Amino acid sequence: MTEDQDLAPGLVLPHDAFVEEFRRWRDVRALSKTALAEAMGYSRSYVSKVESGHERASREFAKAADIALGAGGALRRAWRGYEQARGHQPPHPRTPTPPEYLVDPTQHGSLLVEHDHAELHYDGHTYRATMRRKLFNNGADPITRYLIRISVDRFPGRPDQSNRLYRDQPLTWEEIDLHAWWGEDRAEPMQFVPQHDRDAVKEVWLLFANDSGHFPLYPGESTWIEYTYAVGDDKWGNWFQRAVRLPTKRLSIRLDFPAELGPSVWGLHTSMTADSMPFRTAISDQHEGDRRIYSWATEDPPMNARYRLEWHFRRRPAEAATRQAKPSETMRSLGVIQHDEPLLRRPARPFTLPEDAEDAKRVVSELQAATARVARAHVFGKGMGIAANQIGIDRAAAMICPPAGADVITLFNPRVIESSDEVDEQYEGCLSFFDVRGMVPRPLSVHVEHQDLDGTRRITIFNQGVARLVQHEVDHLHGRFYTDRMAPDVHPIPVELYRGVGADWKY
Repeated sequence: MTEDQDLAPGLVLPHDAFVEEFRRWRDVRALSKTALAEAMGYSRSYVSKVESGHERASREFAKAADIALGAGGALRRAWRGYEQARGHQPPHPRTPTPPEYLVDPTQHGSLLVEHDHAELHYDGHTYRATMRRKLFNNGADPITRYLIRISVDRFPGRPDQSNRLYRDQPLTWEEIDLHAWWGEDRAEPMQFVPQHDRDAVKEVWLLFANDSGHFPLYPGESTWIEYTYAVGDDKWGNWFQRAVRLPTKRLSIRLDFPAELGPSVWGLHTSMTADSMPFRTAISDQHEGDRRIYSWATEDPPMNARYRLEWHFRRRPAEAATRQAKPSETMRSLGVIQHDEPLLRRPARPFTLPEDAEDAKRVVSELQAATARVARAHVFGKGMGIAANQIGIDRAAAMICPPAGADVITLFNPRVIESSDEVDEQYEGCLSFFDVRGMVPRPLSVHVEHQDLDGTRRITIFNQGVARLVQHEVDHLHGRFYTDRMAPDVHPIPVELYRGVGADWKY
């Protein structure tokens, strides 16, 4: 795993490059053609023709698309490349230098890294990387963004096998679960904008801004930034590389593995002018409880140096993880985000149907894949459900799998419009905090309004156990947990004390 791996993309014709960039940004933003056309002020048919290649994009179209999709100038640059290839040079900008927010500060000598610290934690299923950097603005202009790269290679030295893996199972934004902060102790969250989205590589601009305002890094100032992301061990090989791309005073690395796996770690140092050599200083190795911690640091590393740590486990991770992983850790490793993520506390974004039908179908595919993963890891005697926001997708869709092989229920834009007066209490679990179970009162019958893909509105009545499952997922889509419905003096119990695992509801 590295952040600095360079790619050699194949040749793409300029017009195809613009269309590809346009499609990619629309997909990243999860906007339907209708929604994007409305945001741009164009007709849906014109947007569709440009995306299909049947209509040439105008300068105004490229500009509007760039703004509507928040592409940070990527679409305008792709359009200029197309125009230049056609022999039509665009007029010169009013100023000889592009605006500051379109300049990569890492390419202009304006940043100094006072401390670059990387941590990698492995739970037996998933690797979680946490990067902390103290940045100093050594230039003359404020810095408003910082470029990072996440690149994976499951089979180092076997490119055909890795390419085949990521072609069939590309790395997704949902699974990496990227979050970023600015300032000491994560003082402010940072927004981010995707720059490149490839099967095994993600490039992202971290913005010195959020919904509360802007906090650029001014000349002479320093600040910490931190970001974290996750990759399952089915897509991450046993290596972690750090590259020195900016002047850096201190570089430190910490690997955190389960001790029972019997990890063995070594380090290799390479540069642009030298072959791989062992680290000049030893990697520290110590036990902390049931964890094995490896630490290494260097001062004033040379520019373009690469420090690569590799490891192997003497025992199989899958066997140890099955014995030791907490239920919540298992769910996290399967792509279910946990209760501390802000997304779960916000109402999910509704679909506009039928215009968003294709987007809705893609979300359903993700929900189907997630339920299949979860069902292989746990027996759900009472049935199960999952909401789109639980797998990191901010859309109002949920899937419910009742017990005893009943038909799967898929709901778009659901809301409870009527409930029975008769209420019962049953224990519920939640994939987003699966270590506990809670006693929750719910109406025995509910009327739920929802939509079909063609936009038709329906009202469906659900009863007893299915009603409970449906209410649980509808609550998720409205930013609520089952704990919000528990009595004030009732608290969840550890799953180890719950005796109803694998049993159906009792009525």
